[in-house]
Amino acid sequence: QVQFVESGGGLVQPGGSLRLSCAASGSIFSLYVMGWYRQAPGKQRELVAGITSGGTTIYANSVKGRFTISRDNAKNTVYLQMNSLKPEDTAVYYCNRRAGAQWSSAAIGSWGQGTQVTVSS
Repeated sequence: QVQFVESGGGLVQPGGSLRLSCAASGSIFSLYVMGWYRQAPGKQRELVAGITSGGTTIYANSVKGRFTISRDNAKNTVYLQMNSLKPEDTAVYYCNRRAGAQWSSAAIGSWGQGTQVTVSS
């Protein structure tokens, strides 16, 4: 079973930036469609961004133009660069493998512990 370990979260002021990392185990990571998700208190977990094995990306409207997902297959790692952060971006962020590249594709891996992002002045 592939495992994911997220890191890079923290406390940042509105307008600031953070870069999240997700390290994955497994030798076929390069074939995975991956996604970054987030869950705010009292809300359901939601997809924020996805990336295919070939590097095609998709984003939630709420983060489009501010967040960038990328991957380094040599390092079995997927990244989320977050700029112009807003208080409403506050959440626990997770990465996971996705069943496909469509927006509606489900997460199919095991959830890690996530990394907390707090945007506050």
